[in-house]
Amino acid sequence: MTTVTGARPDELWFTRCPVPTATGIAADLGLLAAEFADEGITVRSLQDVPADVAGDHHYTHALPGLFREGGNVPALWARARGEATRLVGLTWIEESQAILVRADSGVDTPERLRGLRLAVPRHDIAIDFWRAMALHGFAGALSLAGAELSDARLVDVPATRESGQWEAELAALGRGDVDAVYVKGALAVETAARHGAVVGVDLDAVADARVRVNNGTPRPITVHQDLLDHHPDLVTRFLAVLVGAAEWAAGHPADVARILGAETGAGAVGVAGAYREFGPSTLRIDLSDERLDLLARQERFLRGQGFLAAPVDVRAWAAREPLDDARALAARRPPTSRAPHPRDLELPSTATLEASHD
Repeated sequence: MTTVTGARPDELWFTRCPVPTATGIAADLGLLAAEFADEGITVRSLQDVPADVAGDHHYTHALPGLFREGGNVPALWARARGEATRLVGLTWIEESQAILVRADSGVDTPERLRGLRLAVPRHDIAIDFWRAMALHGFAGALSLAGAELSDARLVDVPATRESGQWEAELAALGRGDVDAVYVKGALAVETAARHGAVVGVDLDAVADARVRVNNGTPRPITVHQDLLDHHPDLVTRFLAVLVGAAEWAAGHPADVARILGAETGAGAVGVAGAYREFGPSTLRIDLSDERLDLLARQERFLRGQGFLAAPVDVRAWAAREPLDDARALAARRPPTSRAPHPRDLELPSTATLEASHD
């Protein structure tokens, strides 16, 4: 893979998670390839190359020419380990966060989670974002009852990528090994129905967004400091494409639903159930004080749970100028439409997306 130096790179890379992202929209529309084609710069997706080529860059962000739009757990983890990334954008997308229980459990309020056995998955991966998601999801639910994680029983559930999203935890719920499972997203809607699990606590119904701070809320866009230092114009233009794609999405709900189905690997029911609050400003990218505060809240939780090797100063990590410049550039351009160029690459398979979930 090309490394970024003072010389103009001949390729840029992007990676995103199988969730609603401006990057996924832009890739589907062919906008990223079109933006840089005249310069002979190829734009490639980590999700569309063999694993031995992609490596673990989706998590480590050790590839200097990479743009990443994905879960904040790996992004904060990489930064805490010393990777020289910069935070250049944040989105906040409500995606059906819930605590699932057995239909006959009688659990229908946060108070009833006290003393229960909560499923906490354990994956053999460098940064177990699945585990982090479950812990913070349960912590958010318990906080509604004035309780903490210590007021319940945490039960490890061994899981693998091959087992599928939420399958190990929901299977444990069905066997009676645990009493509650945290889930989020489109595939969770379909998987829960398949296992006969029901919603015990609907985190989406809570007005306070702090309760839903988790791996994807807020979701960061990061870029390597090396690319920003040597080629800030490329960063600005890439972000301008994402800004345009987010604006386009607001006016094309049917197309967005199709793209989300391809990105998440879920059907229409899963997409509709997980993203029922998907609105005109859903994919809007910003670095507002509010979103930075929410990300700082996540950083404190992850550090407290032992996921981060060192503190991350979220405000120092953020670089505001690239997004400001990108918005100005996008405002001078005509409205976004599907590019006449071919797509960057074909959308990845569901299996590939699941392997790099967040």
